[in-house]
Amino acid sequence: MTVPTDITFQGLAQSDDIEARIHERIARLDAMSPDIHKCHVWVRAPHQKHKATQYIVDLSAEMPGQTLAITHHPGDDQAHTDLRVAIRDSFNALERKIRKWSDTHKGRPDVHVQPLQGRIASLDPARDCGQIETTDGRLIYFHRNAVEDDRYDTLEKGDTVELGVDHKDADEGPHASIVRLIGSLRFTDTPR
Repeated sequence: MTVPTDITFQGLAQSDDIEARIHERIARLDAMSPDIHKCHVWVRAPHQKHKATQYIVDLSAEMPGQTLAITHHPGDDQAHTDLRVAIRDSFNALERKIRKWSDTHKGRPDVHVQPLQGRIASLDPARDCGQIETTDGRLIYFHRNAVEDDRYDTLEKGDTVELGVDHKDADEGPHASIVRLIGSLRFTDTPR
């Protein structure tokens, strides 16, 4: 699919070569994220009276529920006197924003999340289940099948555990999808 794109030149003449370069970068964005509805590109040369024109390339990408915008103004290093460098820098910045947007909106888990910890609050051997009091103050149900390495029979009230909480597939609310015993030295009594 080709992303519909509007390209506007301000303060300089339209160039087929520059438009081709912009369409190449738009194709990369399209391959990166199929969620882009439309792109707008503004190529500007605001100060042509100076010897070295600093180009400005502003971009916007319409995503579901949000528009991501880049207003990449030149710095003092004169790097954007080359229009191709200005295009490259602006599109690289938009690619970073799209990756961040995709990570947030596509359910990709945060790799730095600490597992939830708690203590066994109660056990019901007759029903093969129990409850864990978590460090964030919740009481979470678990079944023996969630206990790692089939160690349900070795659990005692007060044991410290790490757990993964599942909010789906339960009529009663959240429950532990996995429970793993941990040593008391690894237990953090307060949430981070």
